[in-house]
Amino acid sequence: MRAVVGLGNPGREYLRTRHNAGFTFIKRVAKTWGVRLRKPRYLAKIVLLERGEEKILLAMPQTYMNRSGLSIGEIARHFRLEPERILVVYDDFALPLGEIRVRKAGSAGSHNGMVSIISELETERIPRIRIGIGPLPEGADAADFVLTPFSADEGPGLESGLGKAEAALDHILNGDIDRAMTLFN
Repeated sequence: MRAVVGLGNPGREYLRTRHNAGFTFIKRVAKTWGVRLRKPRYLAKIVLLERGEEKILLAMPQTYMNRSGLSIGEIARHFRLEPERILVVYDDFALPLGEIRVRKAGSAGSHNGMVSIISELETERIPRIRIGIGPLPEGADAADFVLTPFSADEGPGLESGLGKAEAALDHILNGDIDRAMTLFN
């Protein structure tokens, strides 16, 4: 079994913000796979499905970004998932819009959602896909920037990044994260 978790903030006011790129990704994958996320369980909206012979949990934590680890910790404990079986998808303002980065592990950098997850799971060995939402404009406050919505002109860039992330997900779920890193990093 694997979990694919997209990070974001719950609530209408955050719906189309840059910080919700992970939520946007999970909704896109759910639509592609023809499933719907259900009422919150494990402090997240979830859907459990079978893809081939493997069970996949899609999740969007409802704990707000800075406390994402609480939800992911509950998921990991309930399903007895090792951190390496949990793929986290989230925004990164250091990456240009439309670009992604795939990693097997690493530090949280400045992303508070990943800080929470690493703290909760007590490891940096958490695979991830970072979706570019940048660049951060010169002189802009990062906290304000990530909570702004994408402009209409940025739509194609976001779609490009989400498409790359979805292609990378296919490689990762097929057991080839190295191939995803080679193709998309």
